[in-house]
Amino acid sequence: MILTGPPGAGKSTIARMLTEAHPAPAVHLPADEFWRYIVTGAVAPFLPEAHPQNKVVIDILADTAVRYALGGYFVVLDGIIGPWFLPPFIATARTNRVRLDYLVLRPTLPETLRRAQARMGQALRRSAPIRSLHHQFSDLGELESHVLDTTTDSVLMTCTAVRNALRTALGTVSAD
Repeated sequence: MILTGPPGAGKSTIARMLTEAHPAPAVHLPADEFWRYIVTGAVAPFLPEAHPQNKVVIDILADTAVRYALGGYFVVLDGIIGPWFLPPFIATARTNRVRLDYLVLRPTLPETLRRAQARMGQALRRSAPIRSLHHQFSDLGELESHVLDTTTDSVLMTCTAVRNALRTALGTVSAD
């Protein structure tokens, strides 16, 4: 499962909750960590010039997620994985006959900014890239049905909505 959305949408919190409470073996793959593994020459992933770097990281994430899934793990990949990054995941899922779910947590822009700027640690808190990333998730075309508006939801409500989406296959992406 890919749990995505703009910074501050609640991806990491929900991913942790889902994996910690899952009855079977589960893996939480925080995508941000994979970019942090680049020690020298890293480009901030939200910059246009980061595209070649991002393609490499996305391919690694897709392979890693599928390998865990093939090992019997429930996998939640949490990160800013826009639809433009889905082809490697779809191809890898198709090749390995693994179900792929894609859910977008998308609070309103003011709520996204409020949440993102309240975070601690190495989290992205600058307004311009947050606005840009939120905009990139604003119109997902055929994937709009994969969006959960979490603006007024508590963490528990969001977690329940994600579980319901998984149960009803709301976020399933066709790998055919």
